[in-house]
Amino acid sequence: MSYTAFLILILIVAIALILIVMVQNPKGGGLSSSFGGGGAQSLGGVQNTNNFLDRTTWTLAITMFALILLANFAIPRGGDSNFKLDNTLDGIETTTPAKTAAPSTNDSLK
Repeated sequence: MSYTAFLILILIVAIALILIVMVQNPKGGGLSSSFGGGGAQSLGGVQNTNNFLDRTTWTLAITMFALILLANFAIPRGGDSNFKLDNTLDGIETTTPAKTAAPSTNDSLK
């Protein structure tokens, strides 16, 4: 059950990360430029919007990394707990390859 919860959280964080990255524009455009029309008077200015988007991107990326690592421990591990590698080949018959004679050549120089 916890593994399913981790998967749902990972999907939510991944979608949010995609949306935040798509809003950004490396050339100064995107959402941050639309808020910068009046300089520092509109919603904190361009610099604060860029800082917010940058911090949000890093926070979501670190959160996703942590969730993926935690989900690894929540994976249901079915199977035998006393599994030993040396018992895996019990009951399997192996054969050696047939020996082949050296190829004979009938070539002769006459």
